[in-house]
Parts: sequence; structure tokens; C-alpha cells
Amino acid sequence: MAAELVEAKNMVMSFRVSDLQMLLGFVGRSKSGLKHELVTRALQLVQFDCSPELFKKIKELYETRYAKKSAEPSPQVPRPLDPLALHPMPRTPLSGPTVDYPVMYGKYLNGLGRLPAKALKPEVRLVKLPFFNMLDELLKPTELVPQSTEKLQESPCVFALTPRQVEMIRSSRELQPGVKAVQVVLRICYSDTSCPQEDQYPPNIAVKVNHSYCSVPGYYPSNKPGVEPKRPCRPINLTHLMYLSSATNRITVTWGNYGKSYSVALYLVRQLTSSDLLQRLKTIGLKHPELCKALVKEKLRLDPDSEIATTGVRVSLICPLVKMRLSVPCRAETCAHLQCFDAVFYLQMNEKKPTWMCPVCDKPAAYDQLIIDGLLSKILSECEDADEIEFLAEGSWRPIRAEKEQSCSPQGPILVLGTSDTNGLPPASSTPGVGGSVGSALGGIGSGTGVAGGPETGKPGADVVDLTLDSSSSSEDDEEEEDEDEDDDEGPRPKRRCPFQKGLVPAC
Repeated sequence: MAAELVEAKNMVMSFRVSDLQMLLGFVGRSKSGLKHELVTRALQLVQFDCSPELFKKIKELYETRYAKKSAEPSPQVPRPLDPLALHPMPRTPLSGPTVDYPVMYGKYLNGLGRLPAKALKPEVRLVKLPFFNMLDELLKPTELVPQSTEKLQESPCVFALTPRQVEMIRSSRELQPGVKAVQVVLRICYSDTSCPQEDQYPPNIAVKVNHSYCSVPGYYPSNKPGVEPKRPCRPINLTHLMYLSSATNRITVTWGNYGKSYSVALYLVRQLTSSDLLQRLKTIGLKHPELCKALVKEKLRLDPDSEIATTGVRVSLICPLVKMRLSVPCRAETCAHLQCFDAVFYLQMNEKKPTWMCPVCDKPAAYDQLIIDGLLSKILSECEDADEIEFLAEGSWRPIRAEKEQSCSPQGPILVLGTSDTNGLPPASSTPGVGGSVGSALGGIGSGTGVAGGPETGKPGADVVDLTLDSSSSSEDDEEEEDEDEDDDEGPRPKRRCPFQKGLVPAC
């Protein structure tokens, strides 16, 4: 098929104006315009709408033209016919002085310097964009070739839409006022054939459609010093500036030639919204709870080579993106963690600024790799009063609630006694086992040892029992026992002042 397309293009390039008009009239296309416009229109037909009937018509016009030329007298000696006489090689019609196939192809077809392929070589490919479904390829990735030594280059491209494509655009819904869902977009990337390329704009880019310039996404502002602002490189919508008819559209790309090679391509796409992608994900990306449970068991399976056994893993029910409870728990199949993020906010975020990076592990999480965790979705409906759960080794789970309540309890008991009486002594406690200890601890303490605001100041105060003075209180008891033994031998002695701090009573 590729060989037939090349052959048909070569035949079209050798046609005269009358031949081109007959070919365009055969398919109902406009026959008016200059020769290069007719050539462009005919090549577009061959490239995108080549049917067996059209190919047969091209061969008939080609054979009719060269049959007339062969009937004219020629001074050359005739040679015997061979099987290839009816289908001469492309170099035969291109050897005339008025036709230069490489120059005409590069100048009039797209102006991008795309020469006919002499040998098969890898083509530039662009990455698939989740928010754009490709419907037709209007222009394959074509390299921007500088035409001079100037830094600022201009590369024109001429093409026309088919009636079917025009109808698809007109009948599509509006995403917002003036923006159709079916669009003609321009994509630019590096001319690298090693892997699919992401969109990348050349310096000083400007895009002109027919007679008006098209807006190109600007730079993101950078608040960090020394960091250059970045430009979001995404497809450029040209639909609102195009002729939605059989008329020819002219696109001119202005770009800066600073050593790097770029390629441009034109596509007819259908733009999707985050809601569309969410519905598709719920349809094709839902993972059964039993499969998710098996993944949990695999994560917690005992490793014989490891000295540390993992008995459980905690998972938060709060989305790390917006710090709200998960509604559609989602993660990428390539992620090694069980923690999920909310698919609704993740898709909305990438609709505004596409990065497709996991907010948990900061690794690529493309749309085609996303799954909805069926087990966590079930847990969210059953556990509404907890913000965290723990998966256990056998695949079960439990909510994490009790630990928060325990963390709020006091670390140690605090005993506050009532106000002192007129002698500076607190009233006896009615609690069994407490009054005796407190009373013995207060024995031998004079009225001047109350807390601040006691009898010395004329204000009642509260005595606090310090339960942390076990070691010091035991040493003081030993000293009191020795003093009592001496008192038995020498007689009564005057009362001593309590060495303890004011307001603190040791607990025996």
C-alpha cells in the first residue's frame, strides 16, 4: 500500500493543470486556483482519501498523458517495450526541465522541507494524550528545516479538510462557548525517533492560521530566584481560525533556529474532560476487592530472608492531594504502595496542568496505568468514623480509632487537697486509704508551713501532694525515726520546721 501511495504521488506531481482539474473534478473538489494549490489539493486526496477508484483515475490520466507524448515524432530510435513501460519509474516524469519534485514537494505541499523518502527509516512519534482522542492524521510529524542562516525561520503548511471532517467539527458539542470538542490541533516535538516524544515548543514560536495569529500557551510564573519560568507544551487548537469548508487552509509556523531539530504534526482530535476520563476509569479500571486483598497479603507475606516481620500496614483514608476523605480511591499499577489518592481531584489537576505524577511516591502515574481499589472503596462505605485503617497479615483490616482516645488521657495522677483549717492543717480525707497517708504525712508540720496564701498571709490556700518525691520522703522518714530514738533518751525536744518546699507534701 505504501508503494502505491508513493507511485500515485509521483504521478500527481507530473500532472499539468488540465490533468489536476480533471482529477479534482472527478471527486467533486474545487478546480480553481493556481497550479501549486491544485497540486496540494490532489496530494491531500492521495494521502488521506485515496480509494481504488481514485487510484484508477490517476493511472488513467497518467497513461493518457504519456500515450500522447509517445505518439509525437521523436528523433530517438524506438526501443522494444517492456512490462514497466506503462508504469515508468518516478524519475522519468521528473527529469524534465519544468518539474523539480523535491523542490515542489517541499515548497508547495507543506513548506517544511519534507523530501520523499528514499529509504525506510523510523518516523517521529508523539506520546498519546489522555485528554485527546485522535480521529484523523492530517499531517504526519514533519521536520522543520531551516531555509536560510537566519535565526528566525518561517515554515508554511497548506492543507484542506474533507467534507466528512468538516461535518464532524460542526456537529460536535461545545466544551465551552466557542470551543468545539472536535478540533484540529498542531503538535510540535523534538525530531527524535528513539521513543515517543512529548510536546515541546521551539524558541520564539508563533503560529499563524490563514490571516490571523493563534494564541500559544504562555509561561508559568516562577517564584523561585534563579529558576527560569516553564511553558506548558500542549496541542494548539487551530479550529476557530480555519475555513470549515473545502477551501485550502494555510498555516505558518515561525520558530527560532538554535541548533535543535523539531517536527510538527496536524491531527483531528476529540477533546475529553476530566469527567469523561473518570467515567471511563470507573468502567475499565475498577479492580475487584479480592484481587486487592490478595495484593495486601502479598505485601505482608513473611519474607524468610528478612529478620523483621511485618504484621500490618496502615493506610490513610485522607487524600494526600486535598486533605479530604477519599471518594474514589485510586493509584497506579506501577506504584509499590497501598496508599491511594482521589481519582476525581487527580484528573482535575492534570486537566489544568498535566504532569501525571503520583502524589504519594512522586513517580509517573499515567492514566492508562490507573486502577480504582475495590477493597478500599468497600472499606470507605463501611468505615465512616475513622480516618485511618490497618491491613493485617491475613488480609483483614481494622480501623484506627482507640489510640487517639488513649493519647488524650493524663500521664500521671495529680492530687489536690482542700483548703487548710485555721491551724494550717488540711481536713481529714474521707477516701479510704488516702486520709491516713495524708494525715501521717502532715504530722509534725506547724502552722507556718502552709502554701502561699495560708495563715501567714491571711488567705486560704490549697495543699498539693507531690507523688514524685518517693526517694526523698523515705530518707526523711529515716531521719525522723533517729530523732525519735534520741528524744526517748534525752527527753522532749522543740518542734522542727519542715524542710520541704511550701505547698508540697511527700507521699509515703
